[in-house]
Amino acid sequence: MFILSSPSGAGKTTIARRILAEDGQIRLSVSYTTRPMRPGEVHGRDYFFVDADEFNSKVEAGEFLEWAEVFGHLYGTPKAEIKAGLKAGHDYLFDIDWQGTQQLYQRMEVDVVRVFLLPPSIEELQRRLASRGTDSTQVVADRMARARSEISHWDGYDYVVVNDDINACFDKVTGILNSERMRRARQTGLVDFVRELMR
Repeated sequence: MFILSSPSGAGKTTIARRILAEDGQIRLSVSYTTRPMRPGEVHGRDYFFVDADEFNSKVEAGEFLEWAEVFGHLYGTPKAEIKAGLKAGHDYLFDIDWQGTQQLYQRMEVDVVRVFLLPPSIEELQRRLASRGTDSTQVVADRMARARSEISHWDGYDYVVVNDDINACFDKVTGILNSERMRRARQTGLVDFVRELMR
């Protein structure tokens, strides 16, 4: 479970999309959310869009590995799909905040890799958020206020990468992913392979 977190505008979604486009061995963990669908989003691909009643019934039934409220909307990671996929040998990419990361790590611990992306400066973060053109001035201000709180949790991650250049950041993040895949405990079939070599 490869987690990417960052304050809004620091690049996690851009990096996540590029990893998914270029790495056929990893799947996106698709969260449930109560927020409205944005133009271009697809139910079941970007998120499972549900109302608050359905979301809360899933919380009560224990169907989420983690869930949190962010900017007035609920987000949750479905437990059954992820556990089945991991058992089948799939890697999962998570684009979640620090609250979700904490919950996921507490519940799963093994096979969780946490990467936090930082902007090169607060000024650059504000410029990126404003240049999107998708959010109102108030939403940008709210995201900036939340950014400082999110950044304060940087030390709860295994890796921290400053995104001052999107291509360099991508290379560093994929380097982390590939290195973590090479850990002895994650190489399935290695024991049998070594036994065969030693015959």
